Amino acid sequence: MGVSELTYSPRFTPKWLTAAALSATLLFSSAAAYAAEPVAIHATASQASYADGPEQFSQFLASKYDLHLQGTITKGEFIAAVADVLGLKASDADAVFTDVAATHPLYADAAALYEAGILSGPAIQPTQTLTNSVAVSIAVRAAGLKELAATYPEAKVNAALAKLGVRSGDLSKGMAQELAAAVDTGLLPAAWHASYQPHHTASEALYNSLLGQVLVNQGLYKQYIGYVYDQDIASKLRTASQTADLFEAPKLQELVNEALEQELITGYNIKDSRYDANFIPELTLTYGHSNLKHAVQLIGLLKSEHLNAKVQYEPKTSAFLHLAEWGDPGPNVVQIENGNYIAFSLEYDLVLEFGSAADKAKFQDVILTYAKKNEADQQGLIHGSWWQPLYFSETELADYEIITNNLVTDPDSTYSVHPFSLNENSEKVVEGLKAIDPDAIITPYQFWVDKPFFNYLHGEAL
Repeated sequence: MGVSELTYSPRFTPKWLTAAALSATLLFSSAAAYAAEPVAIHATASQASYADGPEQFSQFLASKYDLHLQGTITKGEFIAAVADVLGLKASDADAVFTDVAATHPLYADAAALYEAGILSGPAIQPTQTLTNSVAVSIAVRAAGLKELAATYPEAKVNAALAKLGVRSGDLSKGMAQELAAAVDTGLLPAAWHASYQPHHTASEALYNSLLGQVLVNQGLYKQYIGYVYDQDIASKLRTASQTADLFEAPKLQELVNEALEQELITGYNIKDSRYDANFIPELTLTYGHSNLKHAVQLIGLLKSEHLNAKVQYEPKTSAFLHLAEWGDPGPNVVQIENGNYIAFSLEYDLVLEFGSAADKAKFQDVILTYAKKNEADQQGLIHGSWWQPLYFSETELADYEIITNNLVTDPDSTYSVHPFSLNENSEKVVEGLKAIDPDAIITPYQFWVDKPFFNYLHGEAL
């Protein structure tokens, strides 16, 4: 197989494109994207606090769930949103409400929340304007904190509500307990404490924040080891690397190993969805490599260039064809019938979510200047720089090229296999895989990759 026909580089693999695009106004939000204040977003990435707040939660809800709650909303709209983000469905139609009939558009969502113990009924009051106290109570239950709240004695409730200037007597016992639990657990962050009034109409910033916190508590939000700006990010990278190991997915590998033997592909990666960063695609780049020292220096490089980002370390197992004439293939190999080997190595993807699309766009200049080799023994580069680095985006970027990931998945497993190709070769790859296993689930999709790696796939040196 000629270089121009390569379907895979064992060093690089993109992840699955999963989310709808955000609007242009969200894409180019300012670099103050890491703040947690209820009304105005003031903190910049250079300041101490850059945790996600209302703006980031709103972006996430729009990107992942196509959910765009704005202005004053009703209790019914909030109920529907909670059911949506948690993916709740009622297993039967036994729930009976006094004000929501089985034919009502909200019934299915209300029944699902009732079954999950989030709503108690019998009245739902779907048209009631959503208030702060109702929003918090629903969020506490949806976040899985209902039993915790019920443990709160009066003294503990009063101590928590004192931070808000709220008296427990202003609320029912249960709602007071739930509000206290929200304060203590951070479901209602400290930024809201001074202005919180339980019976006031819930603001757009508050209910989006509560939905975001529900996702955080349920493990459905973003997953990351830290930020570029964290003082201990290098330690976190090392821990992530040291705890990673080779993946094995026998059912999927039986298919792609046969494809390797047939030289349909030259390699593949195995990834595990349990490490998925789940970032907003419009703000995210993924960078593949195999060397930990390179990762540590790359993060330091971004910090020196004033580019903050969330960082997720996604381990991957790289498998590629090692020809017998190349000599000793080393450890972690399987010999195939023709005498060649399939070699396996542990590598990683660094997934980076920037505070703005503008910061995301700046990443390329940093890499091309300090992390891309153009000549042997080149100085002024970070450790382990490659001739053809790979970094890619699930959404369009200027000065990037498009290739295809011929993704293979197993509905009974968290593992997926990623053989990729030039766009013009994808059909051949998919047909070949289907010929081996007609039942294989293959979902090819296109993504945007840096030009040096695209040139590599075409057999060009740089």
